[in-house]
Amino acid sequence: MRIDVFSLFPDLVDQFCAESLLGKARSGGVLDLRCHDIRDQATDVHRTVDDAPYGGGAGMVMKPDPIFASVEANDPPRPLLLLSPGGRRFDQSMAAELGDLAETTGGFSLLCGRYEGVDHRVRRHLVDDEVSIGDVVLSGGEVAACLIIEAVTRLRAGAMGNTQSPITESFGASGLLEEPQYTRPLEFRGWDVPEVLRSGDHARIERYRQAQRLHRTIRERPDLVESRGGVTVDEQSLLEEFPPDPYH
Repeated sequence: MRIDVFSLFPDLVDQFCAESLLGKARSGGVLDLRCHDIRDQATDVHRTVDDAPYGGGAGMVMKPDPIFASVEANDPPRPLLLLSPGGRRFDQSMAAELGDLAETTGGFSLLCGRYEGVDHRVRRHLVDDEVSIGDVVLSGGEVAACLIIEAVTRLRAGAMGNTQSPITESFGASGLLEEPQYTRPLEFRGWDVPEVLRSGDHARIERYRQAQRLHRTIRERPDLVESRGGVTVDEQSLLEEFPPDPYH
């Protein structure tokens, strides 16, 4: 999967994506990440990429010509997505959607804004869509780009050691939050690992985990339960069989 990123600070993205799971995905051929410096396409001696907005106002606006030139010089995979507060809200569903799209197109591309944003002609005539990571304003789109790259890449075959991880984790196949997890030591500062997880009864453990996913989601994200049609009769039985985790 190829992902092209257009930025005034491409090293921010490149260095983040050189570590941990993303670094392994790149070295293993799962991710082909190409970061492009928009400033390389500036034509004046000062390599100018921004200017004052017409009509006045605070801040500076990224000029259209270096952005267009950078994209046209590199022929990136489409769609080209602008990171913008006004874009479609990014979530796990969209991460899966972009991953599936990449299976067909070979990848996608991200454009990182800076300053007060990009010239509106970039929005109208260059990018294919806009994406937001939430109702928050950042200094630039690089952090958002890293988030999207990681969320999409970790769903790709070969990116994670355990193929079940994307299925059982939060927002996975169940549409619920992940259940509480425990590891050694068995007892820590007076807090024990729940008995059922030590029972060796795998069917009972799975029922317990499903119940805890429901308990946690009902408490923390009831909207997720509502969006999937509420609690079924079988799920209600699980909730009654297993009370909430003692450390909820």
